[in-house]
Amino acid sequence: MKFSGTDNYVATEDLMVAVNGAIALERPLLVKGEPGTGKTVLAHEIAAALGRPLIEWHVKSTTKAQQGLYEYDAVSRLRDSQLGDEKVHEISNYIKKGKLWDAFEADDLPILLIDEIDKADIEFPNDLLLELDRMEFHVYETGETIKAHQRPIVIITSNNEKELPDAFLRRCFFHYIAFPDQDVMRDIIDVHYPDIQKNLVREALNAFYDMRDVPGLKKKPPTSELLDWIKLLMVEDIPPEALRMKDGKDIIPPLYGALLKNEQDVHLFEKLAFINRQEGN
Repeated sequence: MKFSGTDNYVATEDLMVAVNGAIALERPLLVKGEPGTGKTVLAHEIAAALGRPLIEWHVKSTTKAQQGLYEYDAVSRLRDSQLGDEKVHEISNYIKKGKLWDAFEADDLPILLIDEIDKADIEFPNDLLLELDRMEFHVYETGETIKAHQRPIVIITSNNEKELPDAFLRRCFFHYIAFPDQDVMRDIIDVHYPDIQKNLVREALNAFYDMRDVPGLKKKPPTSELLDWIKLLMVEDIPPEALRMKDGKDIIPPLYGALLKNEQDVHLFEKLAFINRQEGN
């Protein structure tokens, strides 16, 4: 069972080594990288390539580790008890299975995606240590123990916005997805837009990487936004030469709204363009 990328996903050699190493060692694969570098998509493509079901757990700031195991709805049980409903005698009626429970009970070896783990409280990863180690947990309300039929392939993503606990990191196979260089990015564009003009790709990439290198940029545009921008360039039939800077004056590329996502960055580029025009006069 080896992952070597897919027709829709350009996987670098070191990424393939990390994925296959984590599978072989039966350890969670922790994938870090800035937003938009394809971490979540990676889990989808691994599932597709290996022919495995994908179970997704998208973490939010309010998510607790317990929700991945199960949730007990005591309020509904109390209400039903007051109404004389017979189902209150079966406590399992009020147990909602979490994503880990689903993964543990899966008949086919699943891919379990725990997405953006760094959004949650700092204790969230530590609260999952025992369950990920032993591949089992106890349901206190019913007295049963849920054991994994087989150890799922666990993919954990992080936007690297906060540090994760050392005890958690020691249990993971780690890989950092660096932002793609121009050669890799060109391959990614070819996968999505195989018939695109080579001149347009070259000029778009030059403008894109120049934009990412501007000092003071609050949110550097990621791969996903580059792909959206290129699609707009093709739809609007923007010629490659329109993307070239003319004597340093046109610092904001056409349709820049697909790349710049906050007002501060737009003002920064407008200011730089104004300065360049003043210097050119």
